[in-house]
Amino acid sequence: MVFIGGEAWAIAYLAVEWSIRLVMIVVVPLRRSPEAARSWLLLVFFLPIPALVIYLLIGRPTYPRWRRQRFVRLPAILAAASREIAHSRFCRRPDLPGTLAGPALLIEKLGQFPALAGNDVRLLSEYEDVIDRIVADIDQAQLTVHLLFYIFADDETGRRVMDALDRAARRGVKCRVLIDAIGSRQWAHRVAKLLAPAGVEVRLALRVGLFRRRSARADLRNHRKIAIIDSRIGYVGSQNITNAVSGRNIANEELVAQVVGPITAELQAVFVADWFMETDEELAMPALFPHHHPDAGVVAQVLPSGPDYPDAGVGHLMTALVHGARERVVITTPYFVPDEAFLQALETAVLRGVEVHLVVSYLTDHILVNFAQRSYYSELLRAGIQVHLYKGRFLHAKHVTFDNEIALLGSSNVDIRSFVLNAEISFVAFDRGVTAQLQREQIRCFGASETLTFDAWEKRTIA
Repeated sequence: MVFIGGEAWAIAYLAVEWSIRLVMIVVVPLRRSPEAARSWLLLVFFLPIPALVIYLLIGRPTYPRWRRQRFVRLPAILAAASREIAHSRFCRRPDLPGTLAGPALLIEKLGQFPALAGNDVRLLSEYEDVIDRIVADIDQAQLTVHLLFYIFADDETGRRVMDALDRAARRGVKCRVLIDAIGSRQWAHRVAKLLAPAGVEVRLALRVGLFRRRSARADLRNHRKIAIIDSRIGYVGSQNITNAVSGRNIANEELVAQVVGPITAELQAVFVADWFMETDEELAMPALFPHHHPDAGVVAQVLPSGPDYPDAGVGHLMTALVHGARERVVITTPYFVPDEAFLQALETAVLRGVEVHLVVSYLTDHILVNFAQRSYYSELLRAGIQVHLYKGRFLHAKHVTFDNEIALLGSSNVDIRSFVLNAEISFVAFDRGVTAQLQREQIRCFGASETLTFDAWEKRTIA
């Protein structure tokens, strides 16, 4: 039988479609969660050719080959930083009880950094206070200032920080700034141009361009927010360098930890690693890891996560900590689109008698994400999880408490993007005092929230 014209093209098209389906049945499930594999395979079944194109673009959370080749050298950079941290007699490993030793070991296995005792931690929830403190510390800097932020804007707040960096660089302080190329796209080149005359080094992380020789994927971003001044004072949390009120006239509420002590060495190591990945420059180690006497006794640990750290998923840590909780878990996040493992951990915790709270913002800056988030509320409420809609400003803070012993905060949302795609930073304190500080902030959020009930939510009008 000879096929001609349209029939031949139709048979060829069907052959291509079924070839794609058969190949993708084998390829898609490899090293992928069941729910993600299921979604991809459904798309492949109904739209095989478009699905193949999309899969080739974003199917795997991996960086380009040049960056993966550079990543092969990263363990040596981190090992050198770890040696400097371990060399200090003040960077001592604590004796943690069994309930905390397990989580600390997990974090170390995931992100390479150990728990360190002897830190002073202060939680800052006032937006302008955070900027005031960063500017004041930069003005007191004597050796180095390192800033790593997803958003660094050329607005009033950004200018204040840039002016401080300009003053510091002109008096001989080595200042380096790393900002995400997409998160700061409308300001990045202007910020670099304004800081260049003083000698501040500014680099863009994960630059994207159709004709760039070393372009990154647009969906894989460096979402971290870190400041380290003189390797002595560190800031880590959810706040970017930009005005509290965004262009959409939404005022953000944030939470940042100001840390002093050995833990700043771990924040510095994360910056050193990210700087190397973007510049291929190995920063001098001993000068960046001085031996500072600890100021207090908080045990803390840092977890970097993202595609550069294939085993360091913050989602793995959060899921494990929920499974280990005995009394109470309180989650505050602006975006809640969890993976199946985390959702099941929450529901199982309730069945074990653990009190679970979720605080999310009533206001939103991403309509589609908000629709996705709201789709979980019925299941959460039915399972006995208490959902609080914060009615103040846009609650952009990201933090979790587990019982009265573990406080976690940083740049990571409780969503698939933060769990898999973004480079994130998480700060964990194994300390009842810090946890109590964070719980007071959570109680304040409860008081400014509407607590949902299952019956009322099911009877809501579609708005």
